[in-house]
Amino acid sequence: MTLFFFCVQIVTGILLSLYYQPTPEHAYESIRTIVNDTPHGWLVRSLHAWSAHLMVGMLFVHMFSVFLLKAYRKPRELMWLSGVALLLLVLGFGFTGYLLPWDTKAYFATLIGTEVPKSVPLLGRWGVTLIKGAEYVGEETLTRMYSFHVIVLPLIACVVIAFHLLLNQFSGVSVPVGTPVTKKPVPFFPDFAYRDLMAWLAGFAVLLILATLMPKELGEKADPMASAPPGMKPEWFFLPLYQTLRMVPATVLGIDGELLVNAVLGILIGLWALIPFIDRNSARGLKSPLFTAIGILLIAYIAGTILAGYFT
Repeated sequence: MTLFFFCVQIVTGILLSLYYQPTPEHAYESIRTIVNDTPHGWLVRSLHAWSAHLMVGMLFVHMFSVFLLKAYRKPRELMWLSGVALLLLVLGFGFTGYLLPWDTKAYFATLIGTEVPKSVPLLGRWGVTLIKGAEYVGEETLTRMYSFHVIVLPLIACVVIAFHLLLNQFSGVSVPVGTPVTKKPVPFFPDFAYRDLMAWLAGFAVLLILATLMPKELGEKADPMASAPPGMKPEWFFLPLYQTLRMVPATVLGIDGELLVNAVLGILIGLWALIPFIDRNSARGLKSPLFTAIGILLIAYIAGTILAGYFT
């Protein structure tokens, strides 16, 4: 399902790029033209927006199902590592694509979001400068975001996805720990491919319903000289980080709060990527209740911060 929504992103993104102009003077007007004047443009844009949300959601479901079923154990360590890389790439898609409409919410959300990594020593300011291209969010930022969104990240993602799928073909589907293998393997074609096709059709039906009943809206054009509107919040998949930053004090034992959150986040991502090498019980084919509990707590924290972000 994640792969299907990624394919929808590619197709609809190509169609949108035929009309989109990545400059502050024309970006907003080009999106408005797509929505109001281009035949079925509003539908293509809504399909692109909703498939992005569904892709991230399916990726989280897939990642945690793999984690809880211990499907990362030997010989699938590289599959897990490539999956973590794909998660970061997908979040990168979400961040770089947010500014492209150049409306008020997109502009100020990007302005705030690009300030967060600055507290990271050495690489923080360098990374922000690489993305923004200037001191302030402006024409260079929009151009770079567009280039990352439609060229750099898709090229890298396609390579990693191909590697991930190739590893899956070699390793096969993982069986949960302690489950005896009693059934014959299901051939990929035509049996598994047919099941995938049915799932994709169901996913497309859900996507089409969401895009039709709740089309993506375009806000007011961004005014860099105006103040940020109150109640600005990022998309749901960035709410856990946003809520964590809100909960952590400005300084903790003399350490900058943002720096502390970024440091902990970096450590957690590193540990998450190394789970197959840390969880030695699963590597030996044994159950590991400690790691299962960690996964459940992480799911609860992510879900709790997302809900808190919407209702507070």
